[in-house]
Amino acid sequence: MTKTLIIYSTTDGHTVKICSRIIETLEQADHKVELVSVDDASGIDLEGFDKIIIGASIRYGKHSKQITDFIERNHQALASKPNAFFSVNLVARKPNKVTAQTNPYVRKFLKRIPWQPQHVMVFAGRVNYQMYTWFDRNMIRLIMWITKGPTDPKADVEFTDWNKVDQFATLVRDL
Repeated sequence: MTKTLIIYSTTDGHTVKICSRIIETLEQADHKVELVSVDDASGIDLEGFDKIIIGASIRYGKHSKQITDFIERNHQALASKPNAFFSVNLVARKPNKVTAQTNPYVRKFLKRIPWQPQHVMVFAGRVNYQMYTWFDRNMIRLIMWITKGPTDPKADVEFTDWNKVDQFATLVRDL
C-alpha cells in the first residue's frame, strides 16, 4: 500500500475541498493518505511516506509564509520522493493563467523556493464574499473589479475545474 502525504495551506477552506477530491482518487487506488495542515506539520516524519503532495492557496498574491517555511526546511526530503505541488488562486480563472508557466504567482513562488516539484498544477479557486471579513470582502471586490471578475457582494462563485483536479489526482496516483 502506497502511503501518500498531503500537506496543505488554505485561507478559506477551498484548498481542503480540492485535497478531499484528490484523496478520493488516491484511496480508490489503495493509497493510504494522510492530510495535514501546514500548521500541524512541523513534527511530521516525511521519510514515512512514499509520495508527498503540497497544496497551497494564494491570498493577495502570495502563498502562506508557513508553506514557504515548510518547503525551505524540508526541500531535500521533498525532492527525495515522488512529489507534486498545486496552487489555488483566483487569477487561474483566466484561461491564459492556468499553468505554472503562465500563472505569475506560481512562477514567482517556484523561483523563490529551493524545491522544484516534479509536477505542478494550478487550480482556480472560489470567491465567496459573504464569508470574508469586511476588509477582505472589499479588497477582493476591488481586485475583481480591476481584473473583470465578479463583484456582487453576495456572489459565491467557484471557478475550479474539477476535471483538471481529477487529472492531477490520477497523475499523482501513477507517480
